[in-house]
Amino acid sequence: MTSFWSGWIIILTTLTIIGISWILVANRKGQAKSGDQTTGHVYDGIEEFDNPLPAWWFYMFIATIVWGVAYLLAYPGMGNYPGLLGWTQIGQHDAEVARAELKYQEMRDKYLALPIAEIATDPVVRKMGQRLFRNNCAQCHGSDAKGTQGFPNLADNDWIFSGAPNAIKSTISDGRQATMPAWSAILGDQGVAETTAYILSLNGRTTDESLSDAGKKRFQTYCIACHGVDGTGNPMLGAPNLTNGIWLYGGTQSQVAQSISDGRNGVMPAHKEMLGEDKIHIIAAYVYSLSH
Repeated sequence: MTSFWSGWIIILTTLTIIGISWILVANRKGQAKSGDQTTGHVYDGIEEFDNPLPAWWFYMFIATIVWGVAYLLAYPGMGNYPGLLGWTQIGQHDAEVARAELKYQEMRDKYLALPIAEIATDPVVRKMGQRLFRNNCAQCHGSDAKGTQGFPNLADNDWIFSGAPNAIKSTISDGRQATMPAWSAILGDQGVAETTAYILSLNGRTTDESLSDAGKKRFQTYCIACHGVDGTGNPMLGAPNLTNGIWLYGGTQSQVAQSISDGRNGVMPAHKEMLGEDKIHIIAAYVYSLSH
């Protein structure tokens, strides 16, 4: 917060406290000596009295003002003033997280010592993994882990970088960078159309035979280095299988053509520093269980 806004808050808050205190004291009256005092106003036959507040009510107002001033001295509430106790939301959050980490660390260490495939069948691990997944992974892959366009489905058994337990853990821990280069400058519009036709034919879809035959030659020239001679991909390179009808960026003719023409750049961020190995181990077991 800038010095201007800090000063503005301090001045406004202070003036408000002084103002309400003055209003309270200035309108304080002693008990009438004889009879009830009236304001002289009558509304629909109802006369308005001008009696003082009950003493307990007046002192209750005073107590709330004193409590408010004490609170603002003890805790941050006056601009950039930190408060006498030095309390902050961040400090309280970090302390509570540290206590929780200490409480559950022993349990997580126990699971960390066991293979992912083994603990993936444990209901307790799956429940913990589901909560961790929804807090850290659902933003991209969805709460059901089925993903969406551009974000892989983790609940099926189709994997770009392998679905082996350690491969899943490595993906979560270190992240992945999958790059499909743009081929429009090399292939041209005709070459993109031909290659698209051939790839669609690998999925059993009806295409123009002449385009498909020409596309096969282009595929064997430019694409087999990553996707293999038969188009089934290479998990070591993150090159997907182009023959099984499962598409990360969509499988329509125009979407496949766009992938070839413009390329794709998929990034899975590394979570090692944020989650730690023990939590990643449990998330990996949960993800592995979804497809097994």
